[in-house]
Amino acid sequence: MERTLVLIKPDGVQRGLVGEIISRLERRGLRIVAAKFMQVSRDLAERHYAVHKGKPFYPGLIDYITSAPVMAMVWEGPNAIAAVRQTMGATRPTEAAPGTVRHDLGLEVGRNLTHASDGPQTASTEIDLWFKQDELVSWRRDLDRWIFEE
Repeated sequence: MERTLVLIKPDGVQRGLVGEIISRLERRGLRIVAAKFMQVSRDLAERHYAVHKGKPFYPGLIDYITSAPVMAMVWEGPNAIAAVRQTMGATRPTEAAPGTVRHDLGLEVGRNLTHASDGPQTASTEIDLWFKQDELVSWRRDLDRWIFEE
């Protein structure tokens, strides 16, 4: 079972889209294993976006992610990383496929509503950065057998 980090960024929170985005992931069949509504510290933002340090957009990115609360979550399921990224759509909302979160609800790359881990190593690193091990809940839904081929 694969796990991935999902952030509903300040624009998604401010626009009241937390429930819509969670609902899409649940309807997809993914299972939530951790969630917290939080104000992102500058330190956490800088560690999360360290790969972009030195790029022209980095200062604005840090200012943006710390500007208002985010909903940080961990989701799991078979191929969870690919499933979440497909559900969210391309980074640029105008290039995202119809039916995706970013296509349906976004217009600009700087306000693309969500972050989702891009690979297994990134997911592991990001989950450890945002959540303590005891905040992750392992559980089974009664309907998992109708969603997962285990």
